Amino acid sequence: MKEIFKNKKVLLIILMAVVLGGLMGWWIKPSSDHQDEEFHQHELSEDGQIWTCSMHPQIRLSEPGSCPICGMDLIPASSKRSAADANPMIHEMTPQAVAMANIHTSRVTGVSPEGELFLTGKVKADERQLASVTAKFPGRIEQLFVNFTGQVVRTGERLATIYSPELVTAQKELLEAASTKEIYPQLYTAAREKLRLWKLNENQIDEIEKTGKVRDQFDVLSDKSGIVTQRNIAVGDYVNTGSILFDVVDLSRVWIMIDAYETDLPFVKIGDEVSFTAAGIPGQTFTAKVTYIDPVINPNTRAASVRAEAYNRSGELRPEMFVNAQVKTTLRQGQSSLAIPRTALLWSGKRSIVYVKVPDTEFPTYEMREITIGPRMGEMWLVEAGLEAGEEIVTNGVFAIDAAAQLSGNYSMLMRPDVKTMDVPQAFREQITALADAYFKVKNGLVADDPKATQSALEQLEAALDQIDMAGLKGQAHDHWMALKQKFSEATKMMQAEESLDGLRQHFSMLSENMLEMTESFGLEKDKVYKDFCPMAFDNKGAFWLSETEEILNPYFGEAMLSCGEVKETYLKGQKVFEDGGPAKQAASGHNH
Repeated sequence: MKEIFKNKKVLLIILMAVVLGGLMGWWIKPSSDHQDEEFHQHELSEDGQIWTCSMHPQIRLSEPGSCPICGMDLIPASSKRSAADANPMIHEMTPQAVAMANIHTSRVTGVSPEGELFLTGKVKADERQLASVTAKFPGRIEQLFVNFTGQVVRTGERLATIYSPELVTAQKELLEAASTKEIYPQLYTAAREKLRLWKLNENQIDEIEKTGKVRDQFDVLSDKSGIVTQRNIAVGDYVNTGSILFDVVDLSRVWIMIDAYETDLPFVKIGDEVSFTAAGIPGQTFTAKVTYIDPVINPNTRAASVRAEAYNRSGELRPEMFVNAQVKTTLRQGQSSLAIPRTALLWSGKRSIVYVKVPDTEFPTYEMREITIGPRMGEMWLVEAGLEAGEEIVTNGVFAIDAAAQLSGNYSMLMRPDVKTMDVPQAFREQITALADAYFKVKNGLVADDPKATQSALEQLEAALDQIDMAGLKGQAHDHWMALKQKFSEATKMMQAEESLDGLRQHFSMLSENMLEMTESFGLEKDKVYKDFCPMAFDNKGAFWLSETEEILNPYFGEAMLSCGEVKETYLKGQKVFEDGGPAKQAASGHNH
């Protein structure tokens, strides 16, 4: 019995140990499972779900949380690599961010050659219609017939009377001289001339001589019809010869003085018709003709005065009235007809920034582009270089994109890349464009597998190179062109020494590298040229060339592989090329396991 009881006790201890071990295992297992699950979730996040910021798509974390840049909650995103990672000129945004920033885009279009320029200005009195009534002889004002400013007067109307002792004396001299004019005719003539110089007319002088009476008061007559704008005398005042008694202005014709900014001046010329309205005369439109454009810009307002003349027979237009004017404009011959809304510009001078929407991208993607703007036409700015018709640009929300790009470490209006393209004279660009045209003939000879045509084109290229005048180049541009010219000459001579297509193509690569460097450094006077690349040239080492057409025509293989290659870059006329590299990217912190 004792043996059996002892065995039962052992079994009970073993059973309790098993139960206790199971309980301990149960407590321990959840922790292990939790770690495995966490690891599995992390592994799944790396392979599948990625979390990003709606304003900063470059932030890509493996778990939800807050954006390390702006603190916004992260949202699910695709695990595909961002296109902006390789190009600091490009900024990506999520659809949510685009909606929040109220971003809108529109296509770049042309404008009508005829348009309207909206300007502001004032009504001014015609300076040629101003007149001052002066005292012709000294004396005392005895009576006034014009007592207030604003009174309308007519030519010859009495304005005042003057008592002049000097004039009384001169009349007596005339009467005495008249009695002896047969003996002393010179004295008689001098006495009449003295009164005539005091602006007494012949009738008045004849009357004095005929009646023999001396007049002690004479009338002051108006020399001009108009409105009295200033009365400078009162009864009893003593005036000298030449003293200004009244100022009179004729407002039947007035000037419309319009302020035209520097960008407006190319559209305004003498003879243009101006239609304008005045705030004080609602519902009525007036017309005028431009008669003068101030050759000097006001340093304070940065505007020049444009003067137009308008008839004002009814007198409704009053000096100092504000007017809104419209000038009909016409584009000059050769001037660009592309235009963009003013809201699309981040303006910083003639070279300004727009954001161009990049087509066929996973996320809404915008490229910062520096363009050259021309004059303003109403609410539109003409584009001289940097954009093409049909491209889609941001017209609302451009500041939001630029701010987000700056926070992301990309280029922005305040943090632009270094410009590679140098400013050179127009004549020099035309000369190197002729060199590029000769280069295209060399390239097309190789495309056609024609060594004779290639050699003939090389002679034209050499001649174009010799005709380039670098007198206008200075500093870095001069030194850079001297080095390039030497390389052009070497590459040309090496190609001229070759007879086989393979040899010509071998040295054509060097010629193309110099041509691309010249295009990026100085620019060409061509609307568009292309930087093409063939990855299979020279045993898969690859080679570049410059093309005048978007279609791939491979000069390294010719008919054997004519369409092998791709367009790597497009150069637009007037568009600057930036140095390689970009601003330092802002590091995105994440949670590591």
